[in-house]
Amino acid sequence: MFTRRYAFTRPEDLPRARVVWESTAQTNLRKSMWEARDKAMKTTGNRDPMAWLDYGPVWLRRDYWESLCERWATGPWQERSQAAKRNRSTHPEKNVHTSGSVSYATHSQKLHHELERAPTFRELFDRTHKRKGTDDYVSESARTIAETYDKAMADHYAEGTPQPDLDPEAWVDAAGGPRKG
Repeated sequence: MFTRRYAFTRPEDLPRARVVWESTAQTNLRKSMWEARDKAMKTTGNRDPMAWLDYGPVWLRRDYWESLCERWATGPWQERSQAAKRNRSTHPEKNVHTSGSVSYATHSQKLHHELERAPTFRELFDRTHKRKGTDDYVSESARTIAETYDKAMADHYAEGTPQPDLDPEAWVDAAGGPRKG
């Protein structure tokens, strides 16, 4: 008989496991839905969601797909979609992370293997916000955030005293906090 190993083995780990699971599922579903919409649009050659009714993914019940198409065709959804497109094109410097579709967890694992130790939050930030093979940040915003965070850490922690891997308050101050919702 064999023994299974789980990443979360203690009862107190379950809430965190749930958060990780839900976050991963949400990301994967969002990506799958985008791909399904994109495929339906390309197949029909039509940007009208009502033209996509017969072109839903096999993994989604037809009635769900139809209700989603109806929702995507509504004015409010179309307006939000257009506003998001305008925002992305107006602020291209906000959309230049170097991580692409690779998750932070994957970057962290790769960096852990390279460094032969757990990477710091700042090392992970640099990995995903600097151009590959250079020391240049992908945007002025990323450079400013990194410098502001470093200064806040230096101000909060005297030289020679242990610093946490991540100081959430200093990070929120540097990054400016959430911008949506």
